[in-house]
Amino acid sequence: MAPAAAWLLLLQLSLEPALVMNIGLQMAIRNFRIVNIDYPKVKYPVDFQGYCNGMMSYVRGKKQDWYCPETHYVIHAPWRAIQKLCKHCENFCDNYNQYCTVTKDSLPITICSRVTKQPPPSCSYNGTLTNQRIYLLCSQKYEGQPIDVIGTY
Repeated sequence: MAPAAAWLLLLQLSLEPALVMNIGLQMAIRNFRIVNIDYPKVKYPVDFQGYCNGMMSYVRGKKQDWYCPETHYVIHAPWRAIQKLCKHCENFCDNYNQYCTVTKDSLPITICSRVTKQPPPSCSYNGTLTNQRIYLLCSQKYEGQPIDVIGTY
C-alpha cells in the first residue's frame, strides 16, 4: 500500500502545476473572448454617453475590478476569424513572456482611451473606430489561442 500511496502523491505533485497553469490559461482565453471581442457590435443606450463608456462598464464588471485601464481594444470580428490568428506564432514577446503575432490584414477595432485620470468608478472614455493590424498575445507557439491585444500596427 505504501508504494501505491507514494506513487499517487508523486503523480499529484507533478501534475498539479500543469493543471493550475492550464486552468489559468483557459481563463485568459475565456476572458479575452468576453472582453476583447464584440461581434456583432453592441449598441449601448444613450445613458452610457458613448460605446466605450458602456463597454468599459461591462469589462470592469466582468473582471470584477474597478480599476480604469488607460486603453482597451475591442475587436469587431467573428471569434473563429480571431482564433485562427494564433495557430502559428514565430515571435516571442519578452516583455510579456508570451508568444505574439501581428495580424496580416487590418481588422475593425475600437480603441477605448481613458479621458482623464479619474478615480473609479467615474472613469470616462473616448472611442476610436478604425481598421488596423493588431498585435496579439497567444497562448502557445503552435495551435495557440489569443489571450490579449497589446497594441495596433
